[in-house]
Amino acid sequence: MAFVTDRKRVVGMGSAKTGTDHHWKMMVSSMALVVLIPLFIFTFGATLGSSYEEVVAYYSRPVPAAIAALTFMVSFFHFRKGVQTLIEDYVHGTMRKILIIAMICLSYGAAAFGVIAILRLAL
Repeated sequence: MAFVTDRKRVVGMGSAKTGTDHHWKMMVSSMALVVLIPLFIFTFGATLGSSYEEVVAYYSRPVPAAIAALTFMVSFFHFRKGVQTLIEDYVHGTMRKILIIAMICLSYGAAAFGVIAILRLAL
């Protein structure tokens, strides 16, 4: 006879045993994006229509560069987790693994590309 409470039985025990962790990561990244996206729009909007030199001077300051880099990293992390769930739900077999690997490479590559671009402007 097992003396296990209901809570102990439920914690971390989804179908793949990672559902709770995935949900919390999506909620945390969502709340981070609620703050970062308006900040990014205001900082990025200030440079629209500016010359290259003005954009470089603007992103040489640490706050706009940090906001842009964090927005790229958090949004592509959120994208990766969301699309991975979509692929796991609707694609089966070997194609599932191929698409998940391709999506992970795409999201990390795009995030790295964005952060490197911001760093080149900032430095």
